[in-house]
Amino acid sequence: MENERVKHAKEFLKLLSGHHGVSGYESLIAPLVIQEFQSSAEEVKTDRFGNIYALKKGETGRYKIMLAAHMDEIGLMVKKIDPRGFLCFTTIGGVDQRTLLSQEVIIHGRQPITGVIGSMPPHLVQGDGEDGNEAVKIEDMGIDVGLTHEEIQKVIQVGDIITFKRSPLELLGGLIAGKSLDDRAGVVVMQICLQELHRLYHAHDVIAVTTTQEEIGLRGALTSAYTLNPDLAIAIDVTHAATPDTMGQVSIELGKGPAIALGPNIHPRVYESLSEAAQNARIPFQIEPIAGMTGTDAWAIQVAQAGVPTGLLSIPLRYMHTSVETIDMQDVINSGLLLAHFIASLPEDLEGSLCY
Repeated sequence: MENERVKHAKEFLKLLSGHHGVSGYESLIAPLVIQEFQSSAEEVKTDRFGNIYALKKGETGRYKIMLAAHMDEIGLMVKKIDPRGFLCFTTIGGVDQRTLLSQEVIIHGRQPITGVIGSMPPHLVQGDGEDGNEAVKIEDMGIDVGLTHEEIQKVIQVGDIITFKRSPLELLGGLIAGKSLDDRAGVVVMQICLQELHRLYHAHDVIAVTTTQEEIGLRGALTSAYTLNPDLAIAIDVTHAATPDTMGQVSIELGKGPAIALGPNIHPRVYESLSEAAQNARIPFQIEPIAGMTGTDAWAIQVAQAGVPTGLLSIPLRYMHTSVETIDMQDVINSGLLLAHFIASLPEDLEGSLCY
C-alpha cells in the first residue's frame, strides 16, 4: 500500500502532466505550481520572465542554495490555415516528429479546440520511390479539427500554440507514462525536497526555482540564476533510461535511483557531496559522466554572473520528447530525498569548500 508521501507526489505529477504549458506559455500551468509550493515554502513569488521561486529558510540563512527544474513542455504552433480546412504547424522545442502522426492535440485559440494529426494513408502513397512505410514528414501532416476554413478563422489564428492531449497512465511496477514528465517530474522532486527539509536541520536558505523556456534555450535558468546569484545550485532534470533499442548507448536504468552527473558542467565538490549524501542516507543512485554540455539548466546556471558551483541530478526516463515518457515513481521520491539530505549535510561555512 502506498504511503502518503508517494501518493501525494504521484497525484501532483499526474496533475502537472495532464495540464499544458509550452515554452513561452507557462502561465497556463503556473497557478498549479504556485498553489502546491505555497504549502511547503515560506514565500512563493514570480518574476517578469515567468519563473517561480519558492523559499525555504535555513537556520542561519548565510548562503543561498538554488534548485532548478523547468516546467515548460515541447509543443506545436499553427503555421498556416489551409483553404481546405486543415492546419499546418511547426514545432516548439525538440519534438520527436516520428511520433506526431495520429496524435490528439488541443489548439489553444480563442477557445480550446481538439484536433487530430493526419496525413495521406499508405494505400494512396505512390511515386518517388515511396512505398508508404517511411516516416511522414511534418510538412506532409495536417491537423483536422472538423471545421471549414471560414469556421476555423473565427476561433484559430496563425501563431496559436498546440499541445498534446494525453492523460498520464499508471503502468505496472510503479511506472508512470505521459507527456511533459520532462521536466515536471523535476518540479515534483523539488516539492518533495522542500517537504523533507521540514524534518531536517539545514543551515542555508533554499530557493526552488521552477524555470521557464528551458526547451528553447535554458532561458528561465539564465535569468533566474542571474537574479539570485546563488552560492550553490543543483539542476534537476531527466536523462535517457535504457531500452532494448538503445543497444548499449545508455547505461542509466529505470528504478535504480537518480543519476548524479559529473563532467566539466559540474563542480567536482558538488558531485562528491551529492554522492556522499546518497551513500550516508542509503539512497540508491547512479553515476552519469557527461563530457560536454549537459543540455540542462545546469549549463546556464554554472556561468551566471561570476560563476556558480553547480550540480545536476537526473531522473531516468524512457521515450524522451514523446507523449509517452515513462518514469519510475520511486526514482522521483529518491531524488527529492537525496536533495534534502544533501542540503542538510552542507557545512554552515561554505567558503573554501567549493573551490576547484
